[in-house]
Amino acid sequence: MKKRLAGSMALGALVALAAAMPAFAALAPGATAPTFTAQASQAGKEFTFSLADALKKGPVVVYFYPSAYTGGCDLEAHTFAANRDKFDAAGATIIGVSADSIGRLNAFSADPKYCAGKFPVASDADVKIALSYDLKAEAAQPGMNDVRGVAIDHAFISRTTFVIAGNGKIVATLSSESDHLRPDEHVKRSLAIVQGLQADKTP
Repeated sequence: MKKRLAGSMALGALVALAAAMPAFAALAPGATAPTFTAQASQAGKEFTFSLADALKKGPVVVYFYPSAYTGGCDLEAHTFAANRDKFDAAGATIIGVSADSIGRLNAFSADPKYCAGKFPVASDADVKIALSYDLKAEAAQPGMNDVRGVAIDHAFISRTTFVIAGNGKIVATLSSESDHLRPDEHVKRSLAIVQGLQADKTP
């Protein structure tokens, strides 16, 4: 019980720290993307995702979102899944990151309405990855439920997408907060950017 309470207090401190940051201070294009490993799920199967390993294959789209099984995040996941083949054709990897538990993400990653097993989603339960990208995280309000009626008890990370080139440099930062982008627009814009990166490599 003490361990659980200590974990809760540590998460609360991290969320408070994130909330105290400026309104939007996400890492900007040109910065080196912090590498990370995280517990992730694809099609309901858990594995360890490594950004460093993914970058060896080409550009990576790292998209942070508030919570699985909520309206905007469901639309965003569905749109990424529907366009996965186009990202593949551009040589790009997709990874979603939220503070959802891996248990919630096992269901979400396999859900045919949303991720549909097309790409992985990673758990950043202590929001350390989000903070390394200078993102905000806000505590869930008591009594909040997802679209299934299940209680949400994790932090909400601000919806932000980073397009990272194979050399580890951020080439684009897309924010719903500062750019006023709808969830599905994150997908369309990041796809256009990775397609542009591929075109630049073509002789």
